[in-house]
Amino acid sequence: MSWVAHPTVFAEPRGPAPFSDIDSMMTEAVAKGNIPGGVVVIGHNGKIVYRKAFGSRSLEPLREPMTIDTIFDLASLTKCIATTTSAMKLLEAGRIRLNDPVAAYLPEFAQNGKQDVTVRDLMTHYSGLPPDLDLQSPWQGREAAFQMAMQTKLQDPPGSRFVYSDINFETLGFIVEKVSGMQLNEFAEANIFAPLGMAETRFLPPKEWRPRIAPTEYDEHGDMLRGIVHDPTARRMGGVAGHAGLFSTGDDLAKFAEELLSGHRVLSLSAVVKMSTPQQPPNAASLRGLGWDIDSPFASNRGELLPVGSFGHTGFTGTSLWIDPVTDTYVILLTNAVHPHVGKSVVSLRARLATAVVESLQLTVGEEEKLALARITGYNESQMAARRLSVRDGDVKTGIDVLEAHNFRELQPDPSRPVRIGLVTNQTAIDSRGLRTPDVLSRVPGLQLTAIFSPEHGIAGKLDTTDISQSQDAATGVPIYSVYGESDAKRRPSDGAMASVDTIVYDIQDIGVRFYTYESTLGYFLEAAAKAGKQILVLDRPNPINGAFVQGPVADAGRESFVDYWQTPVRHGMTIGELAKMFNAERSIGARLAVVPMEGWMRGDWFDSTGKLWIDPSPNMRSLNEAVLYPGIGMIEATNISVGRGTDTPFEVVGAPWIDAVKLASYLNARKIAGVRFVPVSFTPNASAFANEKCGGVNLISTDRDAVDAPELGLEIAAALLRLYPDNYKIAPLDTLMLNRTSMNSLAAGEDPRRVAEDWRDSIQKFQELRAKYLLY
Repeated sequence: MSWVAHPTVFAEPRGPAPFSDIDSMMTEAVAKGNIPGGVVVIGHNGKIVYRKAFGSRSLEPLREPMTIDTIFDLASLTKCIATTTSAMKLLEAGRIRLNDPVAAYLPEFAQNGKQDVTVRDLMTHYSGLPPDLDLQSPWQGREAAFQMAMQTKLQDPPGSRFVYSDINFETLGFIVEKVSGMQLNEFAEANIFAPLGMAETRFLPPKEWRPRIAPTEYDEHGDMLRGIVHDPTARRMGGVAGHAGLFSTGDDLAKFAEELLSGHRVLSLSAVVKMSTPQQPPNAASLRGLGWDIDSPFASNRGELLPVGSFGHTGFTGTSLWIDPVTDTYVILLTNAVHPHVGKSVVSLRARLATAVVESLQLTVGEEEKLALARITGYNESQMAARRLSVRDGDVKTGIDVLEAHNFRELQPDPSRPVRIGLVTNQTAIDSRGLRTPDVLSRVPGLQLTAIFSPEHGIAGKLDTTDISQSQDAATGVPIYSVYGESDAKRRPSDGAMASVDTIVYDIQDIGVRFYTYESTLGYFLEAAAKAGKQILVLDRPNPINGAFVQGPVADAGRESFVDYWQTPVRHGMTIGELAKMFNAERSIGARLAVVPMEGWMRGDWFDSTGKLWIDPSPNMRSLNEAVLYPGIGMIEATNISVGRGTDTPFEVVGAPWIDAVKLASYLNARKIAGVRFVPVSFTPNASAFANEKCGGVNLISTDRDAVDAPELGLEIAAALLRLYPDNYKIAPLDTLMLNRTSMNSLAAGEDPRRVAEDWRDSIQKFQELRAKYLLY
């Protein structure tokens, strides 16, 4: 079973003893005293292919041999198996929502600034809560734990940083109980364990099970813990908690793993996929599902070879479970490594075990599945695959380079009857030799360049006016028609100009942002070509801010305009050629479209990885740094602030005469916004908003461009200005370019920008599924 394009998986055990490496490493771990003993269960293609016990179940007070039916304290595996699955049952029933504030279910939780923490934040460990409840004071009981969790103060803003926290799942357990009306252990038994036949899985195991339970360590009174939860917080809570307390066997966990891979008696496939694919804040470094780990610092039990599309979790006592839907494989390791004393680590053993399983079963994944997995891991995958793009020195051939290499066959030159070409272009259209596309096409026998169409900013890309008149290209003598102006009609080619050409060629460098008007110009020419019955050929160019990340709100339907040709997120992660294919199909334009793809471009390439010369695509887009910030800073430009137009660093500064620079920078830095820092500055723009007025504000420093979610950054700045300067800042015009009324209303109402951004997740996912049909790379 696979959730990723049904891969072809080859599983041929290596040699006569395919699992001998596993036998050896487990025997060695016991001999070295790293673990008293353990149970390993491996499943593949719906069957258990390995099941064995090693070493001792108990060393003190008496030595007992490990048996395959030993019951283990699962520790934090409780979070996934009991609490997460219970929460997902309630989510499927519509009784909880991931983006709801926790306080919607537990009103007491809102105190001490936690009103914006969501259920999703709890389940991904991005809540901002500290790691655990205070164990220094002598509290006891579930009610005391509940009150402490409700009163806990945040140590980080919600969504800003991954901190593994037991309080997250203690609180999630309380939500399950509040919504279901049942104790967590009762709900899990009725809705998970009983339906799956997990008869030896439960909180508070009965006394008759104790001879088969693996002991952990001595408690504070000197008594060996056996059948009593090891975790001290769960123990004070009476043994039932959302973060720890569950006991189980290898065989029962195999039933659970198989359920997630192919059963769907407890959860639907969509729910399983939801909780086992990345749900952390966009571009966060640690990949977390809902409850499950995908690729965080705690994901060592994935090993070196299991793909990042797999998921799992560990437990402090020495337990782990890793599940790989791509190869239909699971690996269960149960030990009581804390017995008889805490101090030994099984981190290395977990990793080596997972790697040995892949090697023993000779698991491989096809190229198609690797591409599909890239939707989870990001592209140009680097060491930790934590949505980090590796930097490379590429040599990209753009569409015009490829067209030249093909001897222009896509245009079908005919010297006896030259093909009349209308070229939509500007200063960015050069080939690898530095030749302009107009010059290249004008010299091809069998082609006749009869018209050039210039977009916003004119043929040279230097004008900031709507008054751009027709002119003539000095080098070729070809007339240049402006397709930019105040009216919609002036932004489209005239019927007369279209009649003078046989084929439209589009070659302009885009910036990768929805409201950058070159994209609408493309759409208008698709419409014009369809209307006139002309072919249109798009010469593709890189998305300078890469094609891996998709960010920001999707534009509302019915609000299409020259700054919103189609319902895409602000940062769509597509090239201009891919957009052309999508526009033509999704808007049912029906143009005779062809795209000349690039060669050598990878989706994770920032512009500096392409080997191409940076040419300012517009007067105020002067560097890649500005392009990184533009999806957010440009989005808020319509409000009453300066974004640095009229300075040397447009889109790298934000300010206004009424802003206290130090106060704003301090507030924004305290928000711990990923990938960016803020330096208080004063500046005086010589054009545009607040021209010749001294402005206080911030200089934005990108510290990690892979981590920057620029549209959310824009919201953060707008929310900060609204909070600090409610009488000065006019937020309503923000929706001019954001074009998402739900987000606008939430932000204007004072909702935390991270909460607003979380609500983009589902629409972004739907868009990514749509855009997948049109991706060329």
